[in-house]
Amino acid sequence: MDLAFDRRHIWHPYTSTLTPLTCYPVRAAHGVELELEDGTKLVDGMSSWWSTIHGYNHPHLNQAAHNQIDQVSHVMFGGITHTPAIELCKKLLAFAPDNLEHVFLADSGSVAVEVSLKMALQYWHAKGEKRPKFLTLRDGYHGDTFAAMSVTDPDNSMHSLYKGFLPEHIFAASPKTGYWQEWDEKDLDDFKAKLEQHHDEIAAVILEPIVQGAGGMRIYHPRFLQGVRSLCDQYGILLILDEIATGFGRTGKMFACEHASIQPDILCVGKALTGGYMTLSATLASKQVADTVCGGEAGCFMHGPTFMGNPLACAVATASMELLATNQWQTQTQQIETTFSRLLPELTAHPLVADVRWLGAIGVVETHKPVNMEVIQALFVEKGVWIRPFGKLIYMMPPYISSEENIKQLVQAIEAALKQSECFIN
Repeated sequence: MDLAFDRRHIWHPYTSTLTPLTCYPVRAAHGVELELEDGTKLVDGMSSWWSTIHGYNHPHLNQAAHNQIDQVSHVMFGGITHTPAIELCKKLLAFAPDNLEHVFLADSGSVAVEVSLKMALQYWHAKGEKRPKFLTLRDGYHGDTFAAMSVTDPDNSMHSLYKGFLPEHIFAASPKTGYWQEWDEKDLDDFKAKLEQHHDEIAAVILEPIVQGAGGMRIYHPRFLQGVRSLCDQYGILLILDEIATGFGRTGKMFACEHASIQPDILCVGKALTGGYMTLSATLASKQVADTVCGGEAGCFMHGPTFMGNPLACAVATASMELLATNQWQTQTQQIETTFSRLLPELTAHPLVADVRWLGAIGVVETHKPVNMEVIQALFVEKGVWIRPFGKLIYMMPPYISSEENIKQLVQAIEAALKQSECFIN
């Protein structure tokens, strides 16, 4: 493998061409393990950015890909349909909140968010109103494309340098009450005030339910979500839930909104949709939203990605949904949560640790100092694990098939890093 070429010419995500970080060459992956070129095996604690929920090289997903590629790998979705898309959408609607009836297939999580925002804007346009604003939360993250960035925290996120170029939306304080803490009704005060003040210009509320992902790995109380749904109903505002990171069992529920027993008007999913095999996302909408959008001046929803409904991706996603339908994920994520609940509190004795938290197959160690990425990544590889922290957050989102021993190895590697000061920036 030509790593020198990679270092000189390939621009990896969130890296500098001036001081490129070390990249570790993967030659194979099986189950929960990544295999490097030199034969080193690493327990994957990231599910390849939260997507590979069933593990790597799963025979059922492999077979679905093999079967479909012999039929048709891609065909335009305009004026054409096919069995993989139909079967996938049947299964999606069976899993989703029952008020959602229409599925728009897209390319990636960011695009699913873009689609949801366009749906909301078109919805109000069709009703004869111009509502250009969205209400969302501080510490949130919704993707890297422009509209998705515009509803991501403009001050406390990786997108802060784009402030002034993006449309400016309305940001309410994120909830402070943790999932396991006693609910504080004051958490809703700022959101309620923002909605009351701006409701006549807000097209929709968009937020990540229960878990704020890349914006801070914050796990908040379900009562906040219930309050948001109630306030949206009170003011007639659409509610968009971004379940790209949390969907398909990650929090111990099929969708995180189930922790609060609420339903969105629009739902965004991606990441784990294909079990991590390839990119695919979907935006689901209620009949009322879809019919209103299509009853407007345009007469249709104005969006259509080239690779929308890609048959190969849809076939693998359908196979992933079939695995989820066996309900093994419930036992698996509960086992992971139980192991996190036993092991993570032990790390709080370390002076570098500010907080630990967990839910389902999510475990987070927040530190007082930011990590030194190059150093801590090398240590994790030495310890036989793959964990990719950011800022002050060392988090784990392992595949659901991870064993108790796999989780122990991940946590022990974090414990080892906490003992080495060079893994952190002073």
